[in-house]
Amino acid sequence: MDSLGYLLFIGFGVLVGAYGALVGTGGGFLIVPLLLWYKLTPQQAIGTSLVVVFLNALSGTFSYARKQKIDYHTGIRFSLWVLPGAIGGVFLSALFSIKMFSLVFGILLLVLAAILLVKPVAAPEERIHMSETEPAWWKKITVRTMPDGNGGTLSYSYHTLSGYLLSFFVGFLSSLFGIGGGIVHVLAMVHLLKFPAHIATATSLFILTISAGVGAIGHLLFGNVLPAVALGIGAGVIVGAQLGAAVAQHIRGHWLVRLLSLALVAVGIRLLTS
Repeated sequence: MDSLGYLLFIGFGVLVGAYGALVGTGGGFLIVPLLLWYKLTPQQAIGTSLVVVFLNALSGTFSYARKQKIDYHTGIRFSLWVLPGAIGGVFLSALFSIKMFSLVFGILLLVLAAILLVKPVAAPEERIHMSETEPAWWKKITVRTMPDGNGGTLSYSYHTLSGYLLSFFVGFLSSLFGIGGGIVHVLAMVHLLKFPAHIATATSLFILTISAGVGAIGHLLFGNVLPAVALGIGAGVIVGAQLGAAVAQHIRGHWLVRLLSLALVAVGIRLLTS
């Protein structure tokens, strides 16, 4: 890779990092198609993407941690369910051919885009609700309280088992497609588990740091990571993630989500027609 190509990868990484931190994703849905365009195999694109996603999520997590937006109690528990799914995805990713990968991944992106267009993320205050804890384990409700950023507190609750099962599924998608799984987790946490949007975004990046890290190590052991490419894009995402997290609180969530859906449509169509 020449100097110009390396600079282009860094610039692309800055854009991916900034946008990923804004919406709580690692940017893998953009990185993987780019790497496929550069003639990497699906396995190389997935493995290299996960290294970049890990760096992006780690950088964004540090920024959100300073702002006290991360629900660590939930994030650690969800991560324990993400890990086995992430490990399983590493092994199944080896079964993909380029055509099969493009078809399945393209359809997944279009489905996610449709969900976002029909039902964008609501404002945090619209998602707050309390619930009594049920005695049966499969009905258990977890109630959380977090700082609201204005000196007060924010309370919300979610169905515990649903959160765990969704996290397992996200971990599986993370390693299978190299997308990190952040976009799926944010969608699930806001629309299904009723998290406030800004808490879901920050906590998703924290979980993503763990899941993408495990997936990246697995792909590294299988020889699916191109270090020069990963470090080039990764250098950009570290800077971009800090920028994205800094401006996230100044942009309305539903506009970010709609922009994200358009990007998903564009990339999904590109994969299906390639």
